[in-house]
Amino acid sequence: MRRLNASLIAGGVIVGGIVLMALVSFVWTPYDATLVDPASRLAQPSWEHWFGTDKFGRDVLSQIMVGSRTTLFVGVVAVGVAAVIGVPLGVLAAMVRRWPSELIMRANDLLLAFPALLLAIMFGAVFGASTLTAMVAIGIASVPSFARVIRSGALQVMRTEYVLAARAAGRQPLPIALRHVLPNVTSLITVQASVSFAIAVLAEAALSFLGYGTPPPTPSWGRMLQESQEFLFTAPRLAVFPGVAIAIAVLGFNLLGDGLRDRFDPKLEDRR
Repeated sequence: MRRLNASLIAGGVIVGGIVLMALVSFVWTPYDATLVDPASRLAQPSWEHWFGTDKFGRDVLSQIMVGSRTTLFVGVVAVGVAAVIGVPLGVLAAMVRRWPSELIMRANDLLLAFPALLLAIMFGAVFGASTLTAMVAIGIASVPSFARVIRSGALQVMRTEYVLAARAAGRQPLPIALRHVLPNVTSLITVQASVSFAIAVLAEAALSFLGYGTPPPTPSWGRMLQESQEFLFTAPRLAVFPGVAIAIAVLGFNLLGDGLRDRFDPKLEDRR
């Protein structure tokens, strides 16, 4: 049995810590994350407020904890949307004839021209800024990545002997896709989901920073960064804590994706 690589362990620990923090925030936080207390405005870190308070007197640690729920929720839904659309498109592009496949991939390239951030801003301008808008926009922007990766893996599976034998035996495309292709690209889906999750975390933070993401009073790491701008020199900790949270989350999911890729493809690890 192969040993777990360092990236997989480190990524799993970081992601596990973030998930644990989000789960704990459902039952306990030091304070109500939306509680405004003018008397405690801009309080320094102390035993009472470990990370201090913001300009409204809200406890920063409580906001970080509750904000992790928002980040994970947006990431899960966005990656789910991307996978539900992108995986079938990738498999379909690998199984159909040349011109339909080219049509699907060129449409993919067209969508790829719109980054998640730009697409979300467009959606926000049309449908209004909300968590739902951010999730859908990030998910749609991630569809091309899933479709490309899955198509590449599915093309390799389609050349295998058992798939050629199934086609020679008269099996229909749908049973072949469900029984032979999808099970053999599951590892690619898992790796791509982890990498896309990191992108979704960063995109959600950027959208909230710009005012197109999660609306107040729901805590969001990106909006915490935006609100800290006027205090960068007087209270830089207000920017440091959410910024570090975003960086750790992105690092964790990237390390997890890198570790999973090495785990599922030993040749990559052997080349290092």
